[in-house]
Amino acid sequence: MFIDFFYLIRSKGLKVSINEWMTLIEALDKGLCRSSLVDFYYLCRAVVVKSEADFDKFDIAFAEFFDGVETADDIPDEVWKWLDEEIRPAEFIDALRQRFPQYELDELMKMLEERLQEQTEAHMGGNYWVGTGGTSVFGHNGYNPAGIRVGGESRHRSAVKVAGERNFRDFRQDNILDTRQFQMAFRKLRQFSSRVDAERTELDVEATVQETCDNAGLLSLVFEKPRQNTVKVLLLFDSDGSMTPYSHMCSMLFQAADKSNHFKDLKTYYFHNCIYDHLYETPNCRWGDWIDTNWVFRNLSSEYKVIIVGDASMAPSELMSRGGSNYYSHWNEEPGIEWLSKFKRHFDHVVWLNPIKQEYWEYDYGCFTIDRIGNLFPMYELTIDGLENAIKKLLVAR
Repeated sequence: MFIDFFYLIRSKGLKVSINEWMTLIEALDKGLCRSSLVDFYYLCRAVVVKSEADFDKFDIAFAEFFDGVETADDIPDEVWKWLDEEIRPAEFIDALRQRFPQYELDELMKMLEERLQEQTEAHMGGNYWVGTGGTSVFGHNGYNPAGIRVGGESRHRSAVKVAGERNFRDFRQDNILDTRQFQMAFRKLRQFSSRVDAERTELDVEATVQETCDNAGLLSLVFEKPRQNTVKVLLLFDSDGSMTPYSHMCSMLFQAADKSNHFKDLKTYYFHNCIYDHLYETPNCRWGDWIDTNWVFRNLSSEYKVIIVGDASMAPSELMSRGGSNYYSHWNEEPGIEWLSKFKRHFDHVVWLNPIKQEYWEYDYGCFTIDRIGNLFPMYELTIDGLENAIKKLLVAR
C-alpha cells in the first residue's frame, strides 16, 4: 500500500528519496502516529516535504490516495459535548501502566461503531467508553497509546479533509505570479548588488542565526558591509493582441518593478508582438509615442540586464519578413528576428519570460515563432520557478 503512495507523491513532483521514505517507515514502526490517519498526515508531511512550496503537491497526493478511507470524524454532537467537559485529574500507578492490547485498524473501527451505539452518557477516566483522561482506546487526553483519538486537537478535521482544503496552494512555486510574489522575486536581484567599502553596519540575519546555533544558543550578532544597488535593468513588454489575456499580470509585474528599490536604473518600454525600429513608451503603443530602438543600443551599455516579457506567439512573417509588422504604416526594413538578434549581440544578459504554460509551447498557435525565439534567448515560463531560473541565468557570466 505505502509503496503505491510513495510512487504517487513522486508523480506529483515531490522529490522523495529512498532514505526519507525508509525514515518514514521507521517512524511508523515506532508508533509515532499511533492509529491516527491525521497524525500520519502530519508525520508523513514532516518527513518527506522539504519546502512549504511543496505542501500543496503533498496535499493533492494525500487526498487522492486516502479518499474514501473511513475515519472517526462522523461522531454525534452529543459525544462531542461529553468530550468537551473538563477532564478530572487522575493519577496512575505503575501497575496500571501495563501493556495495552494491540488492535488492527478494522477491528478498532468496528469497536468504535459499537461504542457509539451503546454509549448514553459522558465518561472520564474509564477504560471502555469514548471518553477523556482514561485508558480507553477511544477518546482524548488519555493514557492508551494504541487507540483512536476522538476529539482533542484534531476534532472535526480528518486527514483527508485537511489535505483537501489545500491551505498551501498559494505557496506553490509553479503558480502564476501575483503582485506580492513579483515583489518577492525581484528581491532576489539583490544578488546583483555589490558590497561597498564601508563599516559593517547591516545585520546579517542568516549568518547571525548560524553563528548563534554554533554558539550553543548564545546570541551572536553578525554584521556585514552595506550593499550598493548596482544592477541596471531593461524591461520590455509585449502589449495588446494575444497578450491581452495577460495584461493584468504584466501590469502587476510593472508595478512591482517600478516600486522596487533594488535597481540602480530601470528602463521600461513596450512593443507589439515583435521588436522593430521603435519601442513604445506606454502599453498603448500609439503612433509617435516611442523611441528609436537604435537609441537603446547607443545609450544603454551592455551591463544592463534585459528581461523581455511576451508570449512570442505571432505569424511567422511578423518575425521572419521585412515589412512583417502588422501595423500597415510601420514598414520595417529589417525582419523582427534581426532586431532581436541585435539585442542578443549588444547585451550580455537577456532572458525571455513567457506567460503561456511551457507544456503548450510546442502546440500553441505561435509554436514556430516561440521555437525560433526560444533558440535565440533563454525562455522561461512566467511562474515563480521560471522567474527564479531566469534570474539565475542573469547572474551567471555570459
